Amino acid sequence: MKDTALAIALSGLSFMLAVIWGAPLIQVLKHFNIGKLIRIEGPESHLRKLGTPTMGGVMILMPVALITVLLNAASLIGLNVLGRSVLVPLLALGGYAIMGAIDDWEGIRGPRRGLGMRARTKFIIQVIMAVAIAFGLQYLLRVPQLYWPGLKVPIDLGVLYIPTATFIIVGMSNAVNFTDGLDGLAGLISATAFAAYGLIALSQGQVFLGRFCFTLVGALFGFLWFNVHPAELIMGDTGSQPLGAALGIVALMTGQWLLLPLIAIIPVSEALSVVIQIVYFRFTHGKRFFKMAPIHHHFELLGWSETQVVQRFWLISLMFALLGVAVSVV
Repeated sequence: MKDTALAIALSGLSFMLAVIWGAPLIQVLKHFNIGKLIRIEGPESHLRKLGTPTMGGVMILMPVALITVLLNAASLIGLNVLGRSVLVPLLALGGYAIMGAIDDWEGIRGPRRGLGMRARTKFIIQVIMAVAIAFGLQYLLRVPQLYWPGLKVPIDLGVLYIPTATFIIVGMSNAVNFTDGLDGLAGLISATAFAAYGLIALSQGQVFLGRFCFTLVGALFGFLWFNVHPAELIMGDTGSQPLGAALGIVALMTGQWLLLPLIAIIPVSEALSVVIQIVYFRFTHGKRFFKMAPIHHHFELLGWSETQVVQRFWLISLMFALLGVAVSVV
C-alpha cells in the first residue's frame, strides 16, 4: 500500500510540473513558429490544426527526467526512492526523443519540410538503439524474459530474446507514433497503458519501475491539459516515439510483454491497420482496405467526430488494459 501511495504521489508531482511549465513552453514554440504541418491527403477537418505548436513531447519528458534524476540522486544520501533500473527506460526516452525532435524539426524547417526524416534513416536509428537496450535488459538488468499466463517461473528465450526485444521496442515506438493523430488520443492511450504496467510492476514487487510508470502517467495527464480537443499543443514525434519505446521497454522489464496486444490494443491496431493497408494496396494494384490508415482516420471518414473516435478508442483501451492486468495476476 505504501508503494502504491508513493507512486500516486509521484504521478501528482509530475502532473503539476507539466501543467506549470506547459503554458510557457507553448509560448516559446509559438515564438519560434514551430507549428504543425498537415498532410494534404488527410481528413479536411484536420486543416484547422495547421500551425498548432508541435514537439510537445518535451512537456512530458522534462518532468519525468527531472523527477527520476533527482530521486536517483537522493540515493546518495540514503533515500531509497527510485532505483537505477529505471535509468534504462529513462535513457531510452531521451534517445528516442532526440531522434523524434530531429524528425519534427526536419519536417518543419529542414530540407524535407512537410516530410521529416527519411523512413529508412529513422528505422535504422530505431533498430540500433533498440538492440543496445535489449542487450542492457538481458545482460545488465537480467529482467525476466517471458512470463506465460498461469506460470510463476519466467521462461528463458535464450538467443531469441535480443531480436524479440528489439522488435517490441521498435514496433511499439512506431505504433504509438501512428496513434498520434487526433487531439488527446496518443496521450490518453499511453497513460492508460503505463498505468496498467505500473500496477503489474507493483504487483511483482518492482516498486521502482511502478513509480516510474506512474510518474509518466502524471506527466501525460499534464500534457493532456493542453492537448485535449481543441489542442493547444501537439505531441509530435518528440513525444510519440520515446513513449512507444518506453512502453515496450517497461513491458519487457516486467516480462509480461505478451500482454501488449491487450494493454496497448489501440496502438497495436493502428500499426496493423497501416500494414494491412499497404499490403492490400500493393496486391490489389491500388485498392484500399480502409478508407484511410491509420485506422482512426477510417472512422473519421465514416462520420465519427474527432471527439467520438478518441473517447471510444480510450474506452476500448481502458477495458482491455484492465483485462491485461487481470491476466497478469492469474
